[in-house]
Amino acid sequence: MSKVKIQPLADRVLVEAAAAEEKTASGIIIPDTAKEKPQKGKVVAVGTGKKDEPLTVKAGDEILYGKYAGTEITVDGQEYLIMRESDIFAIV
Repeated sequence: MSKVKIQPLADRVLVEAAAAEEKTASGIIIPDTAKEKPQKGKVVAVGTGKKDEPLTVKAGDEILYGKYAGTEITVDGQEYLIMRESDIFAIV
């Protein structure tokens, strides 16, 4: 688990995106320009939730989210996404 110094507020979560696929199933190497944006990641930190709406996800959960969900941020050279819990589709 990463020790990041960001505390999301309300219903927001901080996500470390999974690495983009480097190869296809048949072994063809995918160039950087053709890589799909990952839609899977790990929750690093969570907010406190909203009044009467506690958060369902917790730090350490592996999640699936929408292709364009969240805002990309960089902290200490590491890239993260910060998004609302409602942008998360599932815990895997």
